[in-house]
Amino acid sequence: MLRIVDQVATAHVIRFAPASRMKRTDVLPTAIVVATLAICGCSKTDSTKPRSAEPSTGTPAAVGTGGAGANLKDDDDFVRDVALKNMAEIELSRMAVSRTASADVRAFAQMLVDDHQAAANALKEVVSGQGIEWPAQLDDKHKKTGDDLAKKQGLDFDREYMDVIVHGHQDLAAKLESRLDVQSVAEWKTAAAARTQNSAMPDPRATLGDVAVRPAKSGDPMTNKINQWAAQTYPVAQKHLDTGRTLENAVKKRATH
Repeated sequence: MLRIVDQVATAHVIRFAPASRMKRTDVLPTAIVVATLAICGCSKTDSTKPRSAEPSTGTPAAVGTGGAGANLKDDDDFVRDVALKNMAEIELSRMAVSRTASADVRAFAQMLVDDHQAAANALKEVVSGQGIEWPAQLDDKHKKTGDDLAKKQGLDFDREYMDVIVHGHQDLAAKLESRLDVQSVAEWKTAAAARTQNSAMPDPRATLGDVAVRPAKSGDPMTNKINQWAAQTYPVAQKHLDTGRTLENAVKKRATH
């Protein structure tokens, strides 16, 4: 059995980007640390200066750095995919806030809603005016996931919600890694594992400030900015994933008793 933390801590802020923040709430049956992350594309942005008209100023990233070279289509696809993934996280979490009977699941879901919306603003600012469109709504795949979840109730709902959230963050983390320096990701994971080796949950006070995730290098200035956003987002996504897994296991144990 997981040990239950007796007190619910007030919000703890971790920087996601200079203009965005993350909150932390301890919830039963174990401490839930939630960091800021997400992209919510609610509407298409106006495009004023398409990057396709701008020449590339460099060469693609070297093998082993993780990122692609300057390419408008690659950037457009990346932003769209991440926007859809995280728009889905927000919608599913809003559903969980209103439907779950579990205080810990509700707190986790509310933090995801807040954090993902804050991160959306950061990425939108990065790509503003670059001809990169935000999806106006969820695609059919993510809509079906929401429709299926809406049919669940009680513990079945909590189990299904946590399963979807964990898998969603696994996909998101993998997507972000495509924009990062491979070696720095390996170093960060090693440091993070060492910090949490003897804990059921990641330590919310461990900032890993001595190990930075580096963006993959590109000759295109906009690609570099997107990669930098990914580097700032990645540690937060991993903390979401770790805490989500812990809560998912707790929900499953609760369902067997």
